[in-house]
Amino acid sequence: MACSKNHSNLVSIMLSLPIDQGGVGRHKCAACAYEAGYHAGYNLDGTLRIKDVLMNLEESQAGAQRHKSPHAAFSLGYYNGVRQRTIDDNNN
Repeated sequence: MACSKNHSNLVSIMLSLPIDQGGVGRHKCAACAYEAGYHAGYNLDGTLRIKDVLMNLEESQAGAQRHKSPHAAFSLGYYNGVRQRTIDDNNN
């Protein structure tokens, strides 16, 4: 089933990702992969495996995330989550 979430807040991030038409993540929603990575990074959850994330993602939808690499999206999300966590920790 195609992803029906509103990912309009991630358009600029999705446009920066490389195209990926092959492998395990083929046709998976890169925006959902980014969100999963962000959540894992923010919570410093190093147990989440990209393979498991990809297997549980919805299919890609039209828009900026179509044909984008969910692997790169997850990694960027993880990085941004850790970065935001660091900022939040330093402000408290």
